[in-house]
Amino acid sequence: MIPGKETQVGNSETPKEKYGNFALFDIEHFLRRILKNWYWFVFMFLIGYGTSWVYSKYYAQNVYSSDLSLSISNNTSSYFSPNQSINFIWGQGGNQDGVYLKKMLFSRSHNEFLVKELNLFVNYSTKGLIKSTFLDKDDSPVFVEIDKKHLQQVNYPFTIIPKGNGTYEVVLPEEGQSVSLYSYENEGFQNIKPYNRPENKIIRVNEWYNSPNLRFKLIQNPVIPNIKQDNIIINLSTINQSVTDIVSTIAVNFDREINTIMVITKKGYNLNSTVNFLNKSVAELQKKRLEDKNTVNKNTTAYLQGNLNDIRKKLDSAALVLNYLKTSEKLYNIKDRDEKSLEKIKDLEAKKADLVSKISSLNNIKNTLQSQNFDKMIATNAAGFEDGMFSASVSELKALYTKRRELALIYKTTSEPMKEVDRLINEARTGSFGSLKNYYTKYYDEINRIDREVSSANSDLTTYPEKERKYLDAERGYNMIEATYNSLLNRQNEAQLNVATNQSDISVIDPAKNLGQGPVSPNVRIAKTGIIFGMLLLPVLFILMGELLDNKIRNIKELLSATKIPLLGVIGNNSNENMLTVLEQPKSSVSEAFRGIRASVRFLMTNEEKKGKVILITSSVGGEGKTYVSINLASVLGLSDKKTILLGMDLRKPKIFGDFKIDNKYGISNYLTGEVDIDQIVNKTRIPNLDVATSGPIPPNPSELLMSQRNIKFIEELREKYDFIIIDSPPVGLVADSYELMKYSDANIYVVRHEYTEKYMLRMITEKYHNNEIEHLGLIYNDYTTKQGYGYGYGYGYGYGYGYFDEDKNYKEPLLIRIRNKMQRMFNKK
Repeated sequence: MIPGKETQVGNSETPKEKYGNFALFDIEHFLRRILKNWYWFVFMFLIGYGTSWVYSKYYAQNVYSSDLSLSISNNTSSYFSPNQSINFIWGQGGNQDGVYLKKMLFSRSHNEFLVKELNLFVNYSTKGLIKSTFLDKDDSPVFVEIDKKHLQQVNYPFTIIPKGNGTYEVVLPEEGQSVSLYSYENEGFQNIKPYNRPENKIIRVNEWYNSPNLRFKLIQNPVIPNIKQDNIIINLSTINQSVTDIVSTIAVNFDREINTIMVITKKGYNLNSTVNFLNKSVAELQKKRLEDKNTVNKNTTAYLQGNLNDIRKKLDSAALVLNYLKTSEKLYNIKDRDEKSLEKIKDLEAKKADLVSKISSLNNIKNTLQSQNFDKMIATNAAGFEDGMFSASVSELKALYTKRRELALIYKTTSEPMKEVDRLINEARTGSFGSLKNYYTKYYDEINRIDREVSSANSDLTTYPEKERKYLDAERGYNMIEATYNSLLNRQNEAQLNVATNQSDISVIDPAKNLGQGPVSPNVRIAKTGIIFGMLLLPVLFILMGELLDNKIRNIKELLSATKIPLLGVIGNNSNENMLTVLEQPKSSVSEAFRGIRASVRFLMTNEEKKGKVILITSSVGGEGKTYVSINLASVLGLSDKKTILLGMDLRKPKIFGDFKIDNKYGISNYLTGEVDIDQIVNKTRIPNLDVATSGPIPPNPSELLMSQRNIKFIEELREKYDFIIIDSPPVGLVADSYELMKYSDANIYVVRHEYTEKYMLRMITEKYHNNEIEHLGLIYNDYTTKQGYGYGYGYGYGYGYGYFDEDKNYKEPLLIRIRNKMQRMFNKK
């Protein structure tokens, strides 16, 4: 049976529109191409590995990290370091002191102080053959001290090269000098007149280097660095740039078990730099916190003492009034006193007095903010609240006002720097006054509530006589003033205790240290994997792109699935120089494949009564092997004692005569025009039963000749003389001649060439076949090659390597097959 014959027309379950549609992507062929191009993957792997090694060794900038842990005590009472409960959950607003410290660590004022104190705007590095390495200040044999009164060019890396005996050569970049220079005093840029590039110069330690865009001197490092540097690259940056870079590398976290422990992390290109920065940062923070606490507590004590003096006078006056009423009016023993209501009123008015005192402290804080006299600031607990966010905003506001005063000496009020600092001040003021407003609202709401309750309690005292009510009012006034006095006195005692016992509420648990920590980034392993994977992905992408753009037939199974046309046989690659494979290599696998096709083609012929069977062979375009198939199919038929004639009816492109060494002077075109008889165009071959009629000269009207009645009679006449008439017809993808000739043929063969025929070319022949416009059609798959060594993969050849065909003597098994066979022999040994 012909493979695929059972799937042809008549299967109503398969939609006709699906015929001729091939899959966009052939996964099997894609994987085969990947295996075929394995050497590219090995090559790209080596390139990727080499690239990743060079990257990790010469280009990757290692980032280091150091940590410092500290404890925040809960005995703070000053304005700038608010007291909070030890039990808090970060992120839920419980640890206001932690919020304040975190904001301080990230604040511009704190980091700007460190940048200026440690000269962190001077960056040190050294360069090897390829890679630059960042240095800590202490790793350099000399320090650079700039003249802050002189304009300096920033982001202009210059090199210092040791020359011995305390001398160094200053090498400036070949280009890049700018007329826009930076002032470290004013923290702004100024323009100067154009200048030529300064020449390189050798200077000694403590000698000033002068140029239009730089002025500095070298200070000898008192500690000799462990590693000798051949060059030191110095790069200056602006204060703002340095602060921004530092803040971006700081992280603050809190211990989950003990929430008062803070862990500060600093990342940088040099481990020593991160260690020194963290230790200096916390030391300055401790110092500043202690100074702020002492200042605020002293201010609070003085403020409370002033209020106590005023309240004391009011208390003495109220006592005199009360004593007068007792002695003159004899009202000290009022009968039937409602002690319950009086005690309630006393408690309520004591609370009101405390709230009034807190509002007075709020007014003091508000007035201090408005007057910008931060040195007179009192503690927020004097106003009855603790708010770390408010304290942090006030601290930032204080720094901004200081900054504004400095900028006012340089810039006009309408300049951009002044506008920016004013904007920041407004934001900080809005936040600060917004917090105060919330406390005002809270206190006044509470006072109104107390007044309502007092009014309700007073209604029970309306039955007392006028004199007695006068005494009760005087007693209530005295009690209220006394409660205020006692409240202020308690706060003063607390403030005085804080002044006497003050110490920094920040204690370092583990300082930052250089313990030889390895870099935290980049992850070299991931980087190497990414580079190697990327290199390996390139050939995959190229193969995938080629696969998606490739529209050629490469898969026999897909061909049959898409066309549903029977397959007559598979022809292997022709290694012979001419097309007479069956005659020249009768024992080859290709010759055997043609013998199989000879047997299969008979299944296409339904009318066995006709004497001569006409077999038409065509293809989509030229070059697919239809002439090759025609010659060899005719040869195997002639060798099987069947009288056969091969007709070269591709009048536009004659070919057959060359292989049979026949003169093409007269041929079918001459016969169809009536110039010669049949006997003059039929040529004998060395196969007794095979004759050949060549095309002859190319006529001007080949289509008309092939469709003429003379050609039809010519074919019918040949049926009487021959058992098989093989017609080598024109390609159907170029002209329609073959479709007309198929009406007179008994079998039609369509040649498809492996990795040559385009998929879209088969759509027309497939549609005509399934629309019953063409009958008795079969496919031949030509020029199929395989690398496995097991034939052609569809059961139409015996394959190589078994000593059966001629080509087996030159056959060499592929490497993978040899390895597999060797492994099988090893494991099969007994």
